[in-house]
Amino acid sequence: MARISGVTLPNDKQIWVALTYIYGIGPKTSYLILNKAKVEPTLRTKDLNDSEISRIQEVINNDYTVEGELQRIVSGNIKRLKDIKSYRGIRHSVNLPTRGQRTRTNARTRRGKKLTVAGTAKKVAAKT
Repeated sequence: MARISGVTLPNDKQIWVALTYIYGIGPKTSYLILNKAKVEPTLRTKDLNDSEISRIQEVINNDYTVEGELQRIVSGNIKRLKDIKSYRGIRHSVNLPTRGQRTRTNARTRRGKKLTVAGTAKKVAAKT
């Protein structure tokens, strides 16, 4: 059971996939890290020895910002945008898409569950 940057990596996955469980590391970065650490990307996590794990940890610590530190940086950037009241900051604070997507339709992920407004249904003609 390998533990890198405070994250327990899954044992049965190849190491290049397992590294993507760390916040801030995607597939491409995972391959770059493994090349620098001279570790075979197709090895399973359970087959790694301690020296390989320490080499991977060392490369990540020296060259990349991951996990808690990266999350602090990102949230600080969003807070700064909100504080200066930029367009993007306002969109963040109102929970709307920030990168130019349309909101008339298809913004459900960001806006949440649809709320039906009362009084929009057609009136049924009353019998006289």
